[in-house]
Amino acid sequence: MTNVHVTKASGELEPFDETKLRRSLKNAGASETVINSIAHSIRDKLVEEISTQKIYREAFRLLRAESQRAAGRYKLKEAIFELGPTGFPFEQFVGELLAGFGYSTEVGVSVKGDCVQHEIDVIAQKENEYLLVECKFHNKKENRCNIQVPLYIQSRFLDIKRNWTSLPGHENKIHKGMVVTNTRFTSDAETYAECVGLELLSWDYPENNGIRDLIGRLGLHPVTCLSTLTDGDKEKLLDSKVIFCKQICRNKRVLNEAGIDERRINRIAKEANEVCNSNSYKL
Repeated sequence: MTNVHVTKASGELEPFDETKLRRSLKNAGASETVINSIAHSIRDKLVEEISTQKIYREAFRLLRAESQRAAGRYKLKEAIFELGPTGFPFEQFVGELLAGFGYSTEVGVSVKGDCVQHEIDVIAQKENEYLLVECKFHNKKENRCNIQVPLYIQSRFLDIKRNWTSLPGHENKIHKGMVVTNTRFTSDAETYAECVGLELLSWDYPENNGIRDLIGRLGLHPVTCLSTLTDGDKEKLLDSKVIFCKQICRNKRVLNEAGIDERRINRIAKEANEVCNSNSYKL
């Protein structure tokens, strides 16, 4: 049924494209045999206007039965949404992304501007470069950052920049503003940001350097991607500031300290180690 239309999260219809399904499974590390099996099963379940979310859930269920490691990678986008609802774990996640590129970072900082005080989600500094980062976390994938977001952030950044550049030692430093979202930006938002020199980072922007690319490159898989965790487990870990699988890999005692059932700790730690220790895939 190659002519079936699927319903996207936005409500738009588009033709079902099996190559997208196959590519996402391959990027998660699934074997060709598993990919063929899942694609065949999905093909048999297609009906007109089926939701992409329903296709995703079925593919994830089938993949998890074959490989928890690959299933964890396959659900990375959903795992980022599970860093909510407050958005603070996402700010910590963004701080770690930037730290992976050599920046020293601070999360949740109050900064004086030329006119008023500003609460900045992340400040990142490397050599002569300063990044002032605003994190826009969305609980629904259909929510996009429109042009109002970079317009607002740029005005805040300029107020802070005016003050900072007047400080001793800052005259020759580079100051940049940045907006990071777990969903996407509208085309107008991207065009405006490029025009004024505002950095943007979303799930798939910039091309080949979006969040999904950086997770694999830096090994920053969120704990919410682990299929051995219950929703309650994830909440406990995030409350304990255990955001990444690598924190479990370094010391599985963080699971005990977060109040995870001891009978399940070894199984959770095993899955986390499988995710941490295999980087032979591209997101």
